[in-house]
Amino acid sequence: MAARPGAGARTCSGDLLTWPLLGPFLKWRHARAAMQFPLVVVSGFMLFDGFLGPQLSPKNLATVITWLHYPGLVVFGLLVGGNLFCMACPFMLPRQAGRWLGQHILGRGRSVPRFLRNKWLSILLLFAFFYATDRFTLWDSPLLTAWLILGYFLVAFLVDAWFQGAAFCKYVCPLGQLHFFGSLCSPLEIKVRDADGCAGCHTKNCIAGGRGCELWLFQPRKAGNMDCTFCLDCVHACPYDNIALAARQPTQEIWTDPYRSGVRRFSQRPDLMALVVLLTFASFITAFEMIKPVYDMRDYLASAHGMDPGLTLVVTYVIGLAALPALSVLLAGWASGRLAQPAEPIGKAVARYVYSLVPVGFGMWVAHYAFHFLTGALTIVPVVQSFMADVGLYGGTVQWGLGPVVPLTWLFPIEAVFIYLGAMGSLIVAFQMAERRRTENTKQGLEDGGAGNTPGGTAPFLYPALPWMLLVLLLLAAGLWILIQPMYMIGTFGGFSPPGG
Repeated sequence: MAARPGAGARTCSGDLLTWPLLGPFLKWRHARAAMQFPLVVVSGFMLFDGFLGPQLSPKNLATVITWLHYPGLVVFGLLVGGNLFCMACPFMLPRQAGRWLGQHILGRGRSVPRFLRNKWLSILLLFAFFYATDRFTLWDSPLLTAWLILGYFLVAFLVDAWFQGAAFCKYVCPLGQLHFFGSLCSPLEIKVRDADGCAGCHTKNCIAGGRGCELWLFQPRKAGNMDCTFCLDCVHACPYDNIALAARQPTQEIWTDPYRSGVRRFSQRPDLMALVVLLTFASFITAFEMIKPVYDMRDYLASAHGMDPGLTLVVTYVIGLAALPALSVLLAGWASGRLAQPAEPIGKAVARYVYSLVPVGFGMWVAHYAFHFLTGALTIVPVVQSFMADVGLYGGTVQWGLGPVVPLTWLFPIEAVFIYLGAMGSLIVAFQMAERRRTENTKQGLEDGGAGNTPGGTAPFLYPALPWMLLVLLLLAAGLWILIQPMYMIGTFGGFSPPGG
């Protein structure tokens, strides 16, 4: 390892790359493949069981792992660590063959067209994914789930074989966008240890090297977790061991707006704003679609009025993921702009405050997925036993009675903690955004030769944030109402949970 140029190294707080055993493993060049390979093997078993196994969802590896264990483990991973699933993503292991195909058969990989270098395609795919999941009850169909998994592998392979860089991760993958969204609240970040060391580096291998960052996140100018897959390519590329996987203050990147390598400023990215709004409201709508009152309403409309359940689902998604989010954000932006001193246009107010919705949205995702995981995590035991029995490797009793990991009466309090923490995080972020605006106004006023353009008193600077705080509280109330309803329990034979868990 070459000596680092510039000033002496400063150790980042909580740097996992300096930990015994874990640090050397993560720095190992084949660490990611070692994490991906077991998941590829598991995916193979899921495909086998999904296509050829029992087509009863609680008895099939494809549905139980995909719709119960994967979401729960992902959100908990994001909550306590960061984008850990993307680090070990099984869909990316076959891309090594895709890279070879692109270089030796298809010719050098092509650049992604400029009009696709944004999140709009992944936003459309996310909307389609959420709708299709409910329309075809994918969590209840092992066969359709297996086709979804296989399709994911094929699309990831083809996209990265045809285009340069990690095009699938950055611009296409719907699940990856959800992970990027949640990682804004994560406590870990990949960043440089010593900025002076980067200033004296002339190789820039972290982005210009053979396997530098394929998502174009230049470490000295990288800020936060957006678009970062935790692939650790920058760690392996840096000749000076100047990259850390270190602790940080969760959500801080949301209320600051620096220029970010590979991402630019959040306030200049309408596609990122739309992604945040979609995923925030989707966290509530996807849970809303699984509660018993909604099932009862659809049955009533179908029996009493002959309304196609598919039509009611379309109406729900158009209202819940398009009309209602747009109206809510525009109203909050209008009120925020009117309350600002000096007044701001709606667009500028939205660009400033819309990211404050991330924590409450992520809190609802965690609460929703925690419900499913906690009601059915242990079902993996009988499902694996049943799978092994089907292939002749197990002759014992299948323990179908296993399921919940906590008493059902604990579920709502646990869910409420997550959504309350999310709402609190959003309120703090909105406050910090208002404080940053006051600082900017004060600085601008001093530069203009005045005493600083700061409204008098303590409260007025907070007024522009109040509409967004109100929206957060309304989302909190809606989330609590949803979570207290009986909800369909995925991957179990239990049907709906009792009211309030």
